[in-house]
Amino acid sequence: MAWEEWDQLKARAAERGSTGMQLNQVPDAGGGGGQDLVVNQDDLGAVGREAFEMHGDLQKQADVAGMGMNKDGSGSTMQAATELTSSNFAMGSGLSLTVEMWTSQLKSLLDACALISNHLDYSKKLHAKDDVEIEAAIKGRDGSGRSVSELDKYFK
Repeated sequence: MAWEEWDQLKARAAERGSTGMQLNQVPDAGGGGGQDLVVNQDDLGAVGREAFEMHGDLQKQADVAGMGMNKDGSGSTMQAATELTSSNFAMGSGLSLTVEMWTSQLKSLLDACALISNHLDYSKKLHAKDDVEIEAAIKGRDGSGRSVSELDKYFK
């Protein structure tokens, strides 16, 4: 593109008054932003429970390195890799590497599930505590709620 052509394109855009960026999407009818993200405590609990259950299932069923463990602590797949390597099969080292990579990835996934579960449990408890504190703050000494006119003073 020649420099003159670039200047012409900029001049036409300036004439249209379109100097801002527009995303390739349908414009919002109200002219405002999108919808707010709403998460209920039940939602947090459900996701946290699923992460906890997934962690347990993965720990029991996906441990390739530990399945069929012998007295030395070597799983059946690693035993096969060792036997293949000692019999001069190149596949032995490949199988050993596969088990190591699988184990590394499994540990990362287990850590992620544990972090998700723990964080959502923590968030759920923290927000429940916040709700109790907010409720106490807006109630009068006799336990009744503050009037709307009284609360409205804080928003002016």
